[in-house]
Amino acid sequence: MKIVVIAGGLSPERNVSLSSGVMIAEALRSRGHRTALVDLYFGLEDWSGAPEDLYEAPLPEAWRRVDHAAPDLSEVKARRRWQSESQFGPGVLELCAGADAAFLALHGACGEDGRVQAALDLMGIPYTGSGHLASAIAMDKDLTKRLAAQAGIATSPWRILTYTRSDIPALSQELELPCVVKPMDGGSSIGVAIAHTPQELSDALEQDLAFGGPVLVERYLQGREIQVGVLEDRALPSIEIIPKQGFYDYENKYQPGAAEEVCPAPVDPELERRLGETALAVHRLLGLAVYSRTDFIVDGEGTPWLLESNTLPGMTPTSLLPQEAAAVGIGYPELCERILTASLEARRAGR
Repeated sequence: MKIVVIAGGLSPERNVSLSSGVMIAEALRSRGHRTALVDLYFGLEDWSGAPEDLYEAPLPEAWRRVDHAAPDLSEVKARRRWQSESQFGPGVLELCAGADAAFLALHGACGEDGRVQAALDLMGIPYTGSGHLASAIAMDKDLTKRLAAQAGIATSPWRILTYTRSDIPALSQELELPCVVKPMDGGSSIGVAIAHTPQELSDALEQDLAFGGPVLVERYLQGREIQVGVLEDRALPSIEIIPKQGFYDYENKYQPGAAEEVCPAPVDPELERRLGETALAVHRLLGLAVYSRTDFIVDGEGTPWLLESNTLPGMTPTSLLPQEAAAVGIGYPELCERILTASLEARRAGR
């Protein structure tokens, strides 16, 4: 098949996405697919050849490595010569229209929140992962937690804040500590902070003003961080994340060796069963398709508490879903091809 892998975009997670994109394109080529890799935001701006030649072009080695810090999006915008407000760079949609499918290697609000999926739906271009509505629901952490709570799935008490800088002193005294502060529609732990003191809470709220949207504050839960992938409506083995220092933030996620990742997680069979069933329940509750990854904190009583669900899990060399798939004998190229095949079936079925 002819596949366009879409990566990058204008998201704090663009560097993670670019790394995922290179790996996916390489894997699909190894399975015999003609595969082009394109940055959603820059498109074909720097490509001097014919669009068709992208299917044979070398993959950018510089995209493989994920930097220690998230990119400065104002700097990314300044680098684009094409002065347009469109999230689609020049030639992206035309390239996708000439392919059999688009493989979405996007992460974060630009690509994982349903808008790209809706545009592709309107153009009749098949793509990988969940549909536009389910993607939008899962990206909204408040809505996800509301649905989960109504379904009897344990999730930490939370509050959504829309505030200004002048509100921070009062909020830092009012909110219960310890707590976790995070952007409502973020990912890769960008903007996430754990506050144990009023000063730490004030700093976290100040930091998240930069994201320009509502902020979710939830009660901090002490426990083990365990995540569970779903592939083709079946739960994969759980994986436990043990950062060597701090919590599982952006740097610990994407720098090799920064965290210990144990798969399958060292849990008893009953907890493994419960984790898998809960991840699958969340996947179905949100209407997700093909694959997802759900994140939990398991407390001292053995209760899995839902944090969030990811509709386009990372596919970088250190990402968790590929490790979980490998634990049941699914290698990386096969995983990518299975996601592609199952997604085409989902689109044909209207999911």
